[in-house]
Amino acid sequence: MTDDGRHQAAVRLTRADLDALPNYVPGRSPADLARELGLPEAIKLASNEVPYGPLPGVVEAVAEAAAGVHRYPDMGVVALRQALADRYGVSVDRVATGCGSVALAEHLVRATCLPGDELVYSWRSFEAYPIIAATSGATSVQVPNDAGHGHDLTAMAAAVTDRTRMVLVCNPNNPTGTAVRRAELDRFLDAVPDDVLVVIDEAYREFVTDPEVPDGLTYVDRPNVAVLRTLSKAWGLAGLRIGFLVAQPQVAAAVRKVVTPFSTSMAAQAGALAALAQADEVNRRCALVVAERERVGEALGKLVPGVPASQANFVWLPLGDRSVAFGKACESRGVIVRPFSGDGVRVTIGTPAENDAFLAAAEAALG
Repeated sequence: MTDDGRHQAAVRLTRADLDALPNYVPGRSPADLARELGLPEAIKLASNEVPYGPLPGVVEAVAEAAAGVHRYPDMGVVALRQALADRYGVSVDRVATGCGSVALAEHLVRATCLPGDELVYSWRSFEAYPIIAATSGATSVQVPNDAGHGHDLTAMAAAVTDRTRMVLVCNPNNPTGTAVRRAELDRFLDAVPDDVLVVIDEAYREFVTDPEVPDGLTYVDRPNVAVLRTLSKAWGLAGLRIGFLVAQPQVAAAVRKVVTPFSTSMAAQAGALAALAQADEVNRRCALVVAERERVGEALGKLVPGVPASQANFVWLPLGDRSVAFGKACESRGVIVRPFSGDGVRVTIGTPAENDAFLAAAEAALG
C-alpha cells in the first residue's frame, strides 16, 4: 500500500459525534452464561419478555407464511393494519406498523425533527431514546425523573421551547415501571403547544392495573398525540419484531412514507394476525405476570428501600452505585438481570420458579 493509500485508509468515514453515543445493550444470552458456570441452564430476566411461549396458532401461521418467503411481504400491511384498527376502534388510515415500537419512535423523529430540533424525554427512560435522537440529528433534552423514579411532567412541560418538535412520554416507564396518571397527563397535554408532537410510548400497556393510568388511545383525537404499542411483550412476538402506532392520519401517513420498505416481514404480519385472535389468552397470561409482579415487588421491598410500584412486567431496584455489582452477583447464581450503571437494576417478571431463583439470588446479594 502506498503512503497515500495508508493516509486514505485512516480518514474518518463515520460521524465523530457517534463515538460518545452508548450502545444499546441487549439481554445477555442465558446459554452463554450457563456454559460459563457449568449449569444445565441459566435464567434470563433482562429483556422484558413474557415467559409462556408463543400464543396458540402463531407458530402455525408463521410456518405457513414461510412457504412464501421468496416473495416480498405486503408493504402496505393492509390486513394487519385493518385488524389493529378494528381491535382498537380507530380508522385504518391512523395506523402504521414497523419493526417494533422502537423503530416507529425512530421514524417519528425522522418525520418531525430536522438537525438541531429538540426531542424532550424523561431520564432515565428507554435507553434507545438518546440513540434515536442522535442518529436523527435531533438534540436530546433529558428531564430528570422525579424522586419516585417517574416522569416529572411539570418539568418536562417547562423544558419545551420553540425548538422542540417532539416529546416522548414512556407510560409505563422503562426501566422503572412507574406510570403517569390521568390528571397529570391531562395537565401536561394542555400545556404542550399544538405544534409539538407528544408520543405516548405504551409498550407495556397490557400489564397496567391502576385504573388511574389512562389508555393513551383515549387521547389520539388530539391533533398532536401519537401512541406507540408493541406486540413484542404481552403478545409474545419479540422474535418477530412488530409494533404499531395510532395517530392523526397525516402523522401516520408521514411515518408510512419514511419507514424502511417491507420492514414488517411476512412472518411478522402472519404471526401478528394469529396473535390478535388470542386476546383472552393474552389477558390470562398478563394476569399471571401481574400476580407475580406484586409478589416479587413485595419481597424486594423488604431488601431494597424505595422500590417503586410497577405497572409493567418488570420491577426496578434503585441500587445506584451497587447496580453493576448486584447484576454480577445474580449472574454468579445463573440469573441474568439488567443493571444500569449508577442508577438501578431492572428485573423482568418470569415464571414463579424463575422469580424464586431471582429472589434467592437477591437475598444472597443484599440480605
